[in-house]
Amino acid sequence: MITYLKNIIGNGDQRAIKKYYKEVEKINEYEQELEGLTDNQLRENTAVFKELLLEGKPLEEIRPKAFAVVREASKRVLGMRHFDVQLIGGIVLSEGNIAEMPTGEGKTLVASLSSYLRALEGKGVHVITVNDYLARRDRELIGQIHEFLGLTVGLNLPEMELERKKSAYLADITYGIGSEFGFDYLRDNMVYSIGQRVQRPFHYAIVDEVDSVLIDEAKTPLIIAGKTGVSSDLSYLCARIIKTFKLDIDFLFDQETKTTNLTDEGIAKIERGFAIDNLYDIEHQTLYHYVIQALRASVMFKRDVDYIVKDGKVMLVDMFTGRPMEGRSLSNGLHQAIEAKEGLEVTEENKTQASITLQNFFRMYPHLGGMTGTAKTEAKEFEQIYGMNVVQIPTNKPVIRNDLNDHVFDTIKAKYTAVANRVSEIHATGQPVLIGTTSILQSEELSSYLNEAGLPHEVLNAKTVEQEVQLISLAGHKGNITVATNMAGRGTDITLGEGVKDLGGLYVIGTERHESRRIDNQLKGRAGRQGDPGLSEFYISLEDEMFTRFAQEDLEKLSKNLKVSVIGKVTNKNIDEFVDRVQRICEGANYSVREYNLKLDDVLNLQRNTIYELRNKLLKNEEVVSIMLSMLNSYMEKTIDLHCSEDEKEADWNLAKLNQQLLEVLPGAQFSFPEEDYTKKSIQLEVRDKAESYLKKVESRLSHKEYSENVRYFLLSATDYHWLSHIEAMERLKEGIGLRTFSQEDPMRQYAREGLEMFSNMYYNLEQNVSQQLAQLMQKLAEGKMKVD
Repeated sequence: MITYLKNIIGNGDQRAIKKYYKEVEKINEYEQELEGLTDNQLRENTAVFKELLLEGKPLEEIRPKAFAVVREASKRVLGMRHFDVQLIGGIVLSEGNIAEMPTGEGKTLVASLSSYLRALEGKGVHVITVNDYLARRDRELIGQIHEFLGLTVGLNLPEMELERKKSAYLADITYGIGSEFGFDYLRDNMVYSIGQRVQRPFHYAIVDEVDSVLIDEAKTPLIIAGKTGVSSDLSYLCARIIKTFKLDIDFLFDQETKTTNLTDEGIAKIERGFAIDNLYDIEHQTLYHYVIQALRASVMFKRDVDYIVKDGKVMLVDMFTGRPMEGRSLSNGLHQAIEAKEGLEVTEENKTQASITLQNFFRMYPHLGGMTGTAKTEAKEFEQIYGMNVVQIPTNKPVIRNDLNDHVFDTIKAKYTAVANRVSEIHATGQPVLIGTTSILQSEELSSYLNEAGLPHEVLNAKTVEQEVQLISLAGHKGNITVATNMAGRGTDITLGEGVKDLGGLYVIGTERHESRRIDNQLKGRAGRQGDPGLSEFYISLEDEMFTRFAQEDLEKLSKNLKVSVIGKVTNKNIDEFVDRVQRICEGANYSVREYNLKLDDVLNLQRNTIYELRNKLLKNEEVVSIMLSMLNSYMEKTIDLHCSEDEKEADWNLAKLNQQLLEVLPGAQFSFPEEDYTKKSIQLEVRDKAESYLKKVESRLSHKEYSENVRYFLLSATDYHWLSHIEAMERLKEGIGLRTFSQEDPMRQYAREGLEMFSNMYYNLEQNVSQQLAQLMQKLAEGKMKVD
């Protein structure tokens, strides 16, 4: 096997793979020794490894034997022995990098190695899968290995009870989907008691299908929202008016950037419809927000592409996986705008209470590893954002799949007709066909062409997700035709039925180039697993969205010299070059969107960390009164800075206003600011002197346990109130920042600068609120209206 590896390495990963050769040989040397041990003797290695780590031995030094122990346990429990290439994959994961391994190479078994190794540290390992089914499956399958070796294994799923979640997170290894780990993090930072938390500090995570989780889903932040109670009437009214709007007359739409704006004519229509003079007046801010969301819902969100309507509800569809996004909804009224557009019952508008992008969530893990069949094309992004290298792992058996050239047609109709004809030819031989589409709508359109041709087939998309496992399990059987969106059973291997190898294996047809070569490669990878035969080819139309969105001008130039056959096939020699170039432009645009969103969230992330750190102190610290007093001190210092600016002359300082504000938080204090010859330092000393006795009194009166718990609850409530208002303000700022192109300053810089100013003001208001409430409490105690028992 080692010789085989050395022979096939010839790409840029040659050096990276070579350094693992000796370690793989060491692991193999341990195999014979471990085979002679009893089950108990094999299991005892776990305790030995833990002890060695406590003594300070590096993970790398125990890794060869630890991996050998896992391999031996797998042989005994599952009857599965790790291949040498899988050992290399495990090493890559344990070092915090990404192992790129094609479909069918056993990534699930690879994860068993590094998850065991890292679990020995006793700090918890999270194994992230793309859906609940795979989380359950992998926990049941690989969990047997780890439990055999004395580790505990948990499963974290949505809707689980608090105690079950706590138990899952306390396990040595916890399986679940990435979004649920993220939501739990957000929920943990909204609790009012430390006992309501479920997670412990993050340590190490393995992300399966890492490109799907960390790149494709990166556009959509995780959001926990509450209801605003706003009337739904406005959503219906706006949807009705927007239905009458016409492109380029009432609104503009940029296909490439997916942005839309009202024209003067559109604004005038809104003003006439609502009988107002100026839509941009501050009193009409809410109406403007609803109008823009109705416009976005109408233009940017397509039914059976971006969402489906199921049981009278709008359900979002992940454009990269093709799966319905259970429990996810759009915020800031956009989800409600789509409901109004579809004539459904409009739910209460969601108000963001907590949010985080998946990028910033996973960057909180000190150690992170990933697996996928397709990551090399995004290697730069993984390295820049996550600090992870992508290492291509050699296949256990050579890939013999035949990837044929693309077929490019001038129209969608010509493309679908050609696909139906080709499928008819293949079906006549009995060879199974998997046809990949990019949306539900496209899968249903193609299905109608196949029906017209009399070809029996199954359709797998977000509407038929319940049948996914069954449909995929049969997709490789003789004579079967399966039409599928990107979901295509990702994470589930398509095994070939009896006699299919002799027919050439699974035949994969793509009906549109995706927005990334990586997604195309995933579809191709459904065929030719583990050395099986297989074929793939793409049928493309110049009317496909990728071209109409990113290559309008190029298409116009191409049309002047376009050569088309009688069946509508484009025969220009440079057409493949053109397709590749447009796809790269598309990839670049999508990367820019992810980068932009990350930069936006990085601004909020610093603020979020500050607030969550404050909440942590309040939840864990017994001395909550001292935290309250430090907030009072901070407020007084900032108030002095506010009214005694060093940029102004002393004579212009507003000492009367300063005195008034300080008396609100220091009841009974009498300040004697001199009328002349004063400095900022002398004023600070005067305030500190007068405040000292008050602060001591507060500490002695409120340190009683009953009051300290009340203080804790109040501080958490005040923090949450101001933070949620700030999140809403930041959403509004984000919404409008892109419109500021008239300014010479970079919109991102404006967002960061104004966001910081808003956060500083919010925190000052929080400290003021806390200080004023404290003064009122102390006043009641002094008047005997409250007492300490």
